Amino acid sequence: MSARAARVERDTKETRIVVEVALDGTGQVDVATGIPFFDHMLDQLGRHGRLDLTVHADGDLEIDAHHTVEDTGIALGQALSEAWGDRAGVERFGDATVPIDEALTRVAIDLAGRPYLVWRVDPPLKVIGESFETQLVKHFFESVVANSRMTLHVHELSADNTHHLFESVFKAFAVALRRAVAQTGGGVPSTKGVLQ
Repeated sequence: MSARAARVERDTKETRIVVEVALDGTGQVDVATGIPFFDHMLDQLGRHGRLDLTVHADGDLEIDAHHTVEDTGIALGQALSEAWGDRAGVERFGDATVPIDEALTRVAIDLAGRPYLVWRVDPPLKVIGESFETQLVKHFFESVVANSRMTLHVHELSADNTHHLFESVFKAFAVALRRAVAQTGGGVPSTKGVLQ
């Protein structure tokens, strides 16, 4: 693994999760959560964020996808936080506006060390496929934000198709994250001298 990389294992009575992330990757992705739509979204995150991303999850899907999605978000947030360390030399801020056909999403990130999520997304459908509840996407990002200690704004600008909307969300998040973690020089980009 590169210097800006991390591996997190989370093992509970509900899930077993392994996440590996390398910030300075090439977009190599190995994802298997047992939830096809979620796997597709995580693949977008790795490829468009140019992260090398591994996510292996074994969860209690016989109940539903909630625990697997939540715990994956927790582990990914922890891995991101560990990978960027004290955040010295990073751009800190990143934003992106990404279209997928009729869907358009704007995402902005601050690696300030203050977890906060603003979620302005209203999907047309409440379920994708046979059983993936779309409210879980927000919960995934809540878990990522809380555990990576980033500020994240996600704004839906337009959408008629729920799949397109969430693909736009994940791609915009990926591009904004890539920009925020870009190495641009020495020191911590804050008047406080720390980002925690």
